[in-house]
Amino acid sequence: MGRRPVTVRMARWSAEHPWRAIALWVVFVAVCFVGGNAAGLKEATAQDDAIGEAGRAYVMIDEGGFADEPAVDNVLITARTGKLDTAAAQKAAADATAKLSSVTGVAEVGKPIPANDGSALLVPITMSGDPESASDRVEPLRAATAEVQQAHPDLRVEQVGGPSIGKALDDTLGEDFKRAELLSLPVTLAILILVFGALIAAGVPVLLALSSVAAAMGLSTLASHLIPSTDVTASVILLIGMAVGVDYSLFYVRREREERAKGRGHVDAVEIAAETSGHAVVVSGTAVVIAMAGLFLAGDSTFSSLAVGSILVVAVAVLGSLTVLPAILAKLGRWVDRPRVPFVWRLTARNSGSGSRFWRAILYPALRWPAATLIVSVLALLALAAPALNMNLKFPGTEDLPRTTPAMQAYDRLTASYPSNGTNHLVAVTAPAGSAGAVSSALTRLSESTQGDPLFAPLEQSGPDIEVSPDKTVTVLHVATPFSSRSDQAADSLHRLRSDLVPAALDGVPGVTYAVGGDVANNEDYAKHIWQTLPIVAGVVLLLTFLMMAWTFRSIVVALTSILLNLLSVGAAYGLLVLVFQGSWAPDLLNFTSMDAIVSWLPLFLFVVLFGLSMDYHVFVVSRIREAVLRGVPTRAAVAEGITGSAGTVSSAALVMVAVFSIFATLSTIDMKQLGIGLAAAILLDATIIRAVVLPSAMTLLGKANWWAPRFMRPRGRHTASAVVTPPTPEPELVGHH
Repeated sequence: MGRRPVTVRMARWSAEHPWRAIALWVVFVAVCFVGGNAAGLKEATAQDDAIGEAGRAYVMIDEGGFADEPAVDNVLITARTGKLDTAAAQKAAADATAKLSSVTGVAEVGKPIPANDGSALLVPITMSGDPESASDRVEPLRAATAEVQQAHPDLRVEQVGGPSIGKALDDTLGEDFKRAELLSLPVTLAILILVFGALIAAGVPVLLALSSVAAAMGLSTLASHLIPSTDVTASVILLIGMAVGVDYSLFYVRREREERAKGRGHVDAVEIAAETSGHAVVVSGTAVVIAMAGLFLAGDSTFSSLAVGSILVVAVAVLGSLTVLPAILAKLGRWVDRPRVPFVWRLTARNSGSGSRFWRAILYPALRWPAATLIVSVLALLALAAPALNMNLKFPGTEDLPRTTPAMQAYDRLTASYPSNGTNHLVAVTAPAGSAGAVSSALTRLSESTQGDPLFAPLEQSGPDIEVSPDKTVTVLHVATPFSSRSDQAADSLHRLRSDLVPAALDGVPGVTYAVGGDVANNEDYAKHIWQTLPIVAGVVLLLTFLMMAWTFRSIVVALTSILLNLLSVGAAYGLLVLVFQGSWAPDLLNFTSMDAIVSWLPLFLFVVLFGLSMDYHVFVVSRIREAVLRGVPTRAAVAEGITGSAGTVSSAALVMVAVFSIFATLSTIDMKQLGIGLAAAILLDATIIRAVVLPSAMTLLGKANWWAPRFMRPRGRHTASAVVTPPTPEPELVGHH
């Protein structure tokens, strides 16, 4: 007998030295977590995030060395109904100025600024201290404003501005994430109790997933010193870590229990689970890592950070399933099935027979009429994918944030009365210091040229908003548009600036370099970046996944089928996202405001995540089918055996993933909602239609051709799958028919 696979050797050692393996895992997780916290997190800078012309504008501004602007909040005074009483508003503004001037943390209270249309009065408040943490110090200002409101009940007096909006959003989103994190754990545990019917068996996958997430969090913090992190990395680590950590453990634990039920000893059952499910975990984990690594090709700090976090949590989960999991299972022995949940345990004990009958019924069309079933199912998935051809990509804006908070309601009133406080373009210009006067004059003419154009907002009474760097080499002009950052009119105003107004204004100034940035430019440039990057990333991921699957299963056909099925799954998920989030039927049902677009970064990230995660099921199912084929089982019977034998595990794992992703879809922000719904729907489609209909019909139709491979890929010294597929007895017409 040849040398045993490394997964088996690792599992054997862990099973024979369980306390050592468990202790080493605990130390590993603790060192990663504590070490990461000690090292601290390094976040991405403007240079790291620079994409397109908008990115160049931010880099120019950053290199200008502008002094940090102090945080500015405002008191907005408007009429509750009808026209604003100017005298009453001025009196309320005077009271607000008097109260806020004595509040700790307020550096200056400015003069009241009337709106051009007379609908509001704005009292600007300059805060002292670090502007980055201003939202943490805004509560005393809100309390003082509330007192002014009580003294003037006929007016609407409210706090609004960056710090107060930041505080409100931090409170809302913080509660959202806490709820999602707290819900994901009991929901996952409840599903696993239904799957296993025993509390310890249900707790083991959750324990491994949580420890993997903790270790990956620490490692990603350390890695941020090489590849800077973003604010969504931790959420993605939790999302992916809970999904794959539970999945890998589920595959392993169910196979170990299955082998023990056949009379195997604890260590032998662990060995067989390592050789089969452990091998599938390594392959599927490698597929996820390959897919996630494709994000590095995007040349984007956000994607690079997400790739690092995802790769680390998947690698740690695979390592845990190969080391500490066998040790825990060997140490627990039959105690893994204790304490049993009486009614649920009886259901799970009978599940193999009933589940088999259920899945045989589902498989009947695919095995009986494979060609027709394949055509109908593929056409249905293509029809679902078709709306993706009309996908729009945009960044979510302030208008997409939940309007449940008074701060966001006040923001809407602020931008209605003061359009320049809404969407702004940034025209950044670098030139020799001696040209600073000429540049400022040119930008003043540029600002004046926008007046009368409906694409741009009227100038405030103070004139153009121009800033000059201390060394006079960088000048920045703010050009306001009265439209939301995602609107077509805002995009038109950007194009007019870039193509006509800015070049015309700066044409006569020598030695200038300029770029137009801002929220609208971010939208346009990032969407263009995604459409240019997606084919490159997808092509590399497809190629590497194809090579890995071909080598793993020693079959070109299986590898090609895997790629095509995953593309179908991703396409259907894209189409479903467009139907839900670019349509008008779902906002009220799912509690969101339609942005008539998909979040810019989502298609690329969704592609690699789905391509990686769907390989979990594909590798697991095809591995079971190949096991049967290598034993000499006919193709059709092997397909039925592999799918019915793995259906319980795959459906359970998919249910966990769908539940976790659906919880994240309840978050208030549109990007997390789209990510959660997209992943949940795609995994559900993948585990049902793809694995139970398309895959069996395709493999049944292909027959022995499934296992074709060039001679150099065939394993030496043993029969190939194509050789053993020819059975000594005729292949039955339909599995389960007697």
